[in-house]
Amino acid sequence: MADGNNPAPPPAASPLQSHRYAIKSSAHNTAASRRREQAVAIGKERREALMRAKRVCRTPLSGSNESAIEDGDMVIDDEKEGLETRTAQAVQELKSSLSSQGKGAQKKKIEALRALRRLLSQSEVPPIEVAIKAGAVPLLVQFLSFGSSDEQLLETAWCLTNIAAGQPEETKTLLPALPLLIAHLGEKSSTLVAEQCAWAVGNVAGEGSDLRSTLLAQGALLPLARLMLSNKGSTARTAAWALSNLIKGPDPKAVNELIKIEGVLNAIIRDLEKADEELATEVAWVVVYLSALSEKAISLIVRSHVPQLLIARLLASENLQLLIPVLRGLGNLVAGDGYMVDSVLIVGHSITDQALSSLIKCLKSDNRVLRKEASWALSNIAAGSFEHKKLIFTSEATPLLIHLLTSAQFDIRKEAAYTLGNLCVVSAGSTDPPNIITEHLASIINGGALPGFVNLVRSADIESARLGLQFLELVMRGYPNGQGPALVERQDGIDAMERFQFHENEAMRNMANGLVDKYFGEDYGLE
Repeated sequence: MADGNNPAPPPAASPLQSHRYAIKSSAHNTAASRRREQAVAIGKERREALMRAKRVCRTPLSGSNESAIEDGDMVIDDEKEGLETRTAQAVQELKSSLSSQGKGAQKKKIEALRALRRLLSQSEVPPIEVAIKAGAVPLLVQFLSFGSSDEQLLETAWCLTNIAAGQPEETKTLLPALPLLIAHLGEKSSTLVAEQCAWAVGNVAGEGSDLRSTLLAQGALLPLARLMLSNKGSTARTAAWALSNLIKGPDPKAVNELIKIEGVLNAIIRDLEKADEELATEVAWVVVYLSALSEKAISLIVRSHVPQLLIARLLASENLQLLIPVLRGLGNLVAGDGYMVDSVLIVGHSITDQALSSLIKCLKSDNRVLRKEASWALSNIAAGSFEHKKLIFTSEATPLLIHLLTSAQFDIRKEAAYTLGNLCVVSAGSTDPPNIITEHLASIINGGALPGFVNLVRSADIESARLGLQFLELVMRGYPNGQGPALVERQDGIDAMERFQFHENEAMRNMANGLVDKYFGEDYGLE
């Protein structure tokens, strides 16, 4: 135990150390479940705040012959009644065109498809429900038949894409179309047709786990993965977006299959390194779910060039839509594999300095997600070697984290607390109390962190309260010259701990009562 002013020498670190819980007296390997929970959370944030999990296709795909929609072409929503009437009529025209024979029949089909597609894509609120009730979906399934022209397939897939972007029950009506949409993802389809079908499949996958399971069972994963290898940027981008919807879990089977597909990892590296930010964003989301759900994927990714590319993007970009998945992916990798910290983020190497700079940049951001994610990533790096702890401690990150602990939203305060706590200890194993790095502890307390930890003890969140109690124990045990208990008392720490005196959680009750008895017993305050 380091009771003096010099830090304890670091023991040999286990590459499988649970970074997230390094300040605890017993280690709990919760890194994998943590990454999965965070993947679900960030997926929700993605839907609600950043980018829709389902997307309406309003403009033609790059390379198609259809002219771009002019602003004046947009259907005004106050024409709702007329819009619905025209939609029902368009579906009837579609049905009529199916029975057309002879010269001009194909042209009639294309015109009927295009009329319906324009109604579904040019309205601010597409008339999806009306189209479905009029019988559009089974008709569109017939238009997807093999041997149809690319123009017919493209228009049909576009209609289905926008129907799939509707409400849950509307999306589910596409079940009969899924086998053909997946079939047209294949190598025999033109790039445009395959890309539009990928968009439709991505919208279906974005609806929920049941439809994802159906798509996976019908074989959507492999052709989407192959599309992501495309040299055409828009195709690779659409495929990557659809894949991220398809593999987002919670079952890890899909990501384990995806990472084994030849060329996938190389495509990820290529697009993170050279692609524009839109494509890099979609590929970064693929990395997020791979690293959240698959230990095998993490192992392959951290031993590739991906970590360096994520760090470079994080440092260079100001694009929030790119920064969030890049930071989440990097955080997953740091949390998931000791090799990432021990062998990639080596102290003294430029990549490590760049990683720290990029994380500090995110701590300074006004965006809540970036601050939280950066704090989480730093907490796992801070649970590494003494050299990693010292690197963070001597950087601008420490005062920023203290500020976040005392002023930020609760979830950010919790992540900042983990990082600061990890900076103060060197793990002594799974059973013994961790050794205190006295210099770090004293400096962080003198920097104003103690009130933040006392507030965590008062939290209704048990994990946060436990973290607060653990840090108070460090202060009372290890602050120089035995001044720890007095510091805790001055911050009303005794009162905070005594709230657990009769708490229903036995472990918390015993921990808090034990600390009060040990440090504030009958002899407290006596010379």
